[in-house]
Amino acid sequence: MRDIFGNPFRPVTFSLEWRTETTVALAAQMYESRDFSVMPILADALQDAGCDSADILDHCRGSGPHVRGCWVVDLVLGKQ
Repeated sequence: MRDIFGNPFRPVTFSLEWRTETTVALAAQMYESRDFSVMPILADALQDAGCDSADILDHCRGSGPHVRGCWVVDLVLGKQ
């Protein structure tokens, strides 16, 4: 459930600056293929874009399982 909804007690603010060509491409690839093995790479790309949110980065680097509807992937893709 946390993969889809995140932690309802700790809302995360997502900066539009973190939505780069690379982060969007990685998120779109995962969303379409349903292969979330590149989540750690998405974390690195988000960090390169200036993301300093421990909640986002830890979620991406966590063991999962990650599924379509993942709140981080949805944030990167602009799905609300």
